[in-house]
Amino acid sequence: MRQTSGDDGDDGPVAPLLAPVGRGSLMHVLVVEDDDTIAGPLLKGLAREGYTADRVASGSAALAAPVPDVVLLDLGLPDLDGYEVCRRLREASEVPIIVITARGEEADRVAGLELGADDYLVKPFGFRELVARIRAVTRRTDGRAAAPDITINGTLEIDRRSRRACIDGTELPLTRKEFDLLALLASDPGALRTREEILEQVWDPNWYGPTKTLDVHVASLRRKLGDPSLIETVRGVGFRVRDDR
Repeated sequence: MRQTSGDDGDDGPVAPLLAPVGRGSLMHVLVVEDDDTIAGPLLKGLAREGYTADRVASGSAALAAPVPDVVLLDLGLPDLDGYEVCRRLREASEVPIIVITARGEEADRVAGLELGADDYLVKPFGFRELVARIRAVTRRTDGRAAAPDITINGTLEIDRRSRRACIDGTELPLTRKEFDLLALLASDPGALRTREEILEQVWDPNWYGPTKTLDVHVASLRRKLGDPSLIETVRGVGFRVRDDR
């Protein structure tokens, strides 16, 4: 059963997109979590931050729910594997997805990101960090929409207006963060972007998360590009797109 957020314990229906005035005003979050001890505090915390939130306890319910502004997705669900839910959510919409799970191995994080998750948060986590990540994945840079297309080495084409990247005419299945990362690096081929600069521009100016998040996204992006050497690492400093002109 879907539960609506609220500190007063009222289980009556709430208009799903009517948010209270606050920092998260007009933002609606879908919490996909089968553990009541985790879901309850999450709903209350989101309500305090000005978000509205619905909670579902299964993958099938998550797939049937109206599309929210952001999804917080636990991987350990009772009916469907969380990775499958992530994949199907991404196929159906471009809703930002933050995976929240106890699975903290790099292979698990990479799998989630490759299936379309925009971010990955390992339990236990601080609520302030969660809010910062919600703000980061839902942030849009208006200037990006008017940016011209980018072509790298005659094969990689990036259209920042439509947010599409193709190699030899074949579109790459990039997540939001992977696209933003690639577009930033490719906007000036050969130019070094520091880790701090990338986190500030692609994630959040006040990024609280681990910098390992950047490495995971770079690794996933390299695999999808099919040429790991296209993105060069400058150890201890940052990354750049190889310039073969």
